[in-house]
Amino acid sequence: MVRAGLVALEFYTPQTTAWRQAHMWARFVILQVLLEAGEDFVTVTQTQGQDGKPDIMITMDRGKILTVGKPAIGAFLRKLQVYKSTADYPSAKAMYDKYSLVSEEGSHKWLTLRDVVLARKQPRKMFVQVNTTVKDNKVDMQEYEATTAGLIQSFADRFPKEAGVEKIVAELWEKDRPYFS
Repeated sequence: MVRAGLVALEFYTPQTTAWRQAHMWARFVILQVLLEAGEDFVTVTQTQGQDGKPDIMITMDRGKILTVGKPAIGAFLRKLQVYKSTADYPSAKAMYDKYSLVSEEGSHKWLTLRDVVLARKQPRKMFVQVNTTVKDNKVDMQEYEATTAGLIQSFADRFPKEAGVEKIVAELWEKDRPYFS
């Protein structure tokens, strides 16, 4: 969750000071809560990568998860729940906005770190399923590249046209159509 909170900066728009996805906003808030817990439980440090470009190092003392991390999250959630239960929107918003603040002030230069996160962004990983076939009583496994072309080829090999999959899918669609009209 700590790494996800940092990567969430990708979904923050500095021009409008708005978060584009609520769950990424929440992850950043959780990161802030854990950083505020102190005791070097979680640290975020800008470093230089092996490639010479700016990078970020995140550390978490796993031995302090139960003694520092859990109480910090618990206190935050209790406070948030009290605000919700008493319909104290102004206090809840003020607290959440405090943890949501992305700026260059304070111990972490979040806007600079956001630039590093964006520069280090990797393409989305594709999970392409292998296919297995049996030839001469031996199982053969066919692997594919983790690309769009590999994904399509895997699907095409798994469901060859001769198998009549298109007809089966069309029949199932017709059968279920009354429920989705």
